[in-house]
Amino acid sequence: MKWVKSIAATTLAASLLATPGFAANAEETTPATTKDGFKLTILHSNDTHAHVEAAPQRATKVKELRAANANSLLLDAGDVFSGTLYFNQFTGEVDMKLMNLMGYDAMVFGNHEFDLGSSPEGHAALAKFVKGADFPLLGSNLDFSKDSLFDGLQFQTITKDFENGKIYNGIIKEIDGEKVGVFGLTTEETPSISSVANVQFANYIDSAKKAVAEFEKQGVNKIIALTHLGFDDSKEFDNDQLLASAVEGIDVIVGGHTHTKLDKAVKAETSFKNPTIIVQTGQYSENLGELDLTFNDNGAVVDYFGQLHALNDKEKPVEADAEATKLLAPYTEKIAAVKQQSTGNTAVSVLDGKRGIWGVRAGETNLGNLITDGMLAGAQKIDPEVQFAFQNGGGIRASIDAGDITVGEVMTVMPFGNALGIVKMTGAEIYEIAEHSVKDFPKEFGGFLHFSGLQVEFDGKAEAGKRVTSIKLNGKELDKAATYKGATNTFTAKGGDGFETLEKVYADGRVSEPGTIDYEMFIDHLNSLKKVDPKVEGRIVATIPFTDVAKGSETEGYVRDLYYRDLTQGTSATAYSPNAHLTRAQAASFIARVLKLEAKGEATFSDVTSLEEATQKEITALAEAGIVQGQNGKFNPTAKVTRSQLALMFARAYNLQHDAKTGLTADFSDISKYNAETQNAIALMQELEIASGSNGKFMPANNATRAHMAKMLSNYIPYVKESK
Repeated sequence: MKWVKSIAATTLAASLLATPGFAANAEETTPATTKDGFKLTILHSNDTHAHVEAAPQRATKVKELRAANANSLLLDAGDVFSGTLYFNQFTGEVDMKLMNLMGYDAMVFGNHEFDLGSSPEGHAALAKFVKGADFPLLGSNLDFSKDSLFDGLQFQTITKDFENGKIYNGIIKEIDGEKVGVFGLTTEETPSISSVANVQFANYIDSAKKAVAEFEKQGVNKIIALTHLGFDDSKEFDNDQLLASAVEGIDVIVGGHTHTKLDKAVKAETSFKNPTIIVQTGQYSENLGELDLTFNDNGAVVDYFGQLHALNDKEKPVEADAEATKLLAPYTEKIAAVKQQSTGNTAVSVLDGKRGIWGVRAGETNLGNLITDGMLAGAQKIDPEVQFAFQNGGGIRASIDAGDITVGEVMTVMPFGNALGIVKMTGAEIYEIAEHSVKDFPKEFGGFLHFSGLQVEFDGKAEAGKRVTSIKLNGKELDKAATYKGATNTFTAKGGDGFETLEKVYADGRVSEPGTIDYEMFIDHLNSLKKVDPKVEGRIVATIPFTDVAKGSETEGYVRDLYYRDLTQGTSATAYSPNAHLTRAQAASFIARVLKLEAKGEATFSDVTSLEEATQKEITALAEAGIVQGQNGKFNPTAKVTRSQLALMFARAYNLQHDAKTGLTADFSDISKYNAETQNAIALMQELEIASGSNGKFMPANNATRAHMAKMLSNYIPYVKESK
């Protein structure tokens, strides 16, 4: 596997450009009003990735800017393919028709244009796209000659006599009597991250030098490189800044691949006399780029001004073009129907994407496990050396109900169409990202990570940055000095959610971008399973200090819940005493805390004055609320609580905050001798799934233990509201 920096630091890049030592600077001039020379406006897009829903707005802006600038070119820097259901269903057809409508002048191939090469149809969809395009496609470092689907489509020349629907090294456009050359370059990394089949790739520097020489031979001195190399991709492969510094004679580089949002045009640092200007718009048709240029008689750029026009700004919305909207409408209708289609898989139980403590932003969930398992499986198909996967909880946007799993549900869970990134990290760096993941626990954090392949333990009450106590890879402790490969989404891989360690890893060029989309990997993984029934397995565990609670037991989960909700501190610093009988005072304290009840008066029971003041107030608060009662002026705080008495306390607590449920019946054979209120309370516990019996019996006279209390209280928490 080749290692590169995948998707660049988008808006961050603009601020980095001014950093000393960075390979380019953001020097820019404003438009001059009096300079003579040939004026040209380049409108440009890149990495739209089938986000055609924004194309009508792009069409409007293209019309507006063309009308204001007589000499203009409209160029696309590649990766039109892959990323949404529009591509899955129509394989580039709708993108091509919309680009034809907008009147594109040329496009370069991106790596994702080759994604279907390993399918049974090979590059049939790409060949169809080329043939249907009302513009030429460019690729000076590409050779399609060994793929018969492209027979008669590629001309490895630079010419002014080009045809639409064909492939050229470069083209010469005559604009207002001036010759402008445009040639294309696609990243040499493509064979590693896409499915190129028989398409061959040549060195980008050599190809660029040949193209510039050919343009100059034909009398062209204004030369545009339309590239899909990346603004600041790894030096191991290729990027626009390296291109500018290595090849003299390129005036403008219109780029793509790294999804870099360059708010301003960048003047590259080179040793050459004349400048090279670099632009890129970001991604997903979020912006249309505009670069206004002035050339002197020698073809050198003497003035430039670059800007991005936001297409989805809610404060300054761009009106959708009517013709583009009409063209898109039938495709959108079909996509809406597709979203209702079944994936062909059935969830045995709810796939949990909920919020709150122990939800996707503060705990392990079965859905998080399923997503990371799919990510790991998808990454290992590309690179078998990948050992683990991690997914930010903020990228899991919903749950999936039990039953049939639809495409729409999957898209709701993962609406961003995030691409796969493969990350090369040391064990020490993995510890650092795990620390960042749990820094806010038990508060929610979008960067809380879900894992496949790793088992992480942490003390959620320790000082942030010193919480992670153990990380194991498939059961074996990580070696902090060793190097590992992990899979994640590119948002996280480039430092999203404040992962500074990953930002540095990304800057070091240790991230590869195979480009597979998250929801596609997820559906592929579902299809590989005999049964969709993921479990919470202890992949990320908030430890508790109580050594008398068995690890991995049901009780551990309930006690952990109470501990991190600050509802228990145990019977000592290291003991919870799960098998000890629950006393009336302990039961009152637990319930008062979860309901957040406060005593309004003084304690009225004569036998509680020796208890801690906090416990006295908790008992008083429950008595005032009618949840507990004493006898003969006494509370009997040390008396044991039976299971039926505990059920009564919880039922009264429920009725305090909800409309009372009466007349309930339970199918336990051993509760008939109890009064109506007690039987109703036990039935309520069964209905709410707060407590259960065994072999048809509730065992109401049995003494409740602290383990029983942990289970019932944890199960009751979802029903807690503010008191009436």
